[in-house]
Amino acid sequence: MHSGIPVHHYMIVSAILFALGTVGVLTRKNAIVVFMCIELMLNAVNLTFIALSHHLGNLDGQVFVFFVMTVAAAEAAVGLALMICFFRNRESIDVDDINLLKW
Repeated sequence: MHSGIPVHHYMIVSAILFALGTVGVLTRKNAIVVFMCIELMLNAVNLTFIALSHHLGNLDGQVFVFFVMTVAAAEAAVGLALMICFFRNRESIDVDDINLLKW
């Protein structure tokens, strides 16, 4: 089951997306941007699963993507709820200020 685009092109795009997400997580200070970069990394992994699943001709990777998307949605909901609570307490969503939540 080969499409017109070779599977290594999907892998290259996925690696670039994952690298961009990693750079964003490591360099950004805004917590919402960090969450967006984590979501970008998860989508890069999903692209890899879909491409390899299609290339190998089975549905295991495509089914696994639904589980990853479910976990990503839950992670986004919990993360944004924590950021709202943090913003109400500190009036900032800077990642460096999160250390101030220690006892």
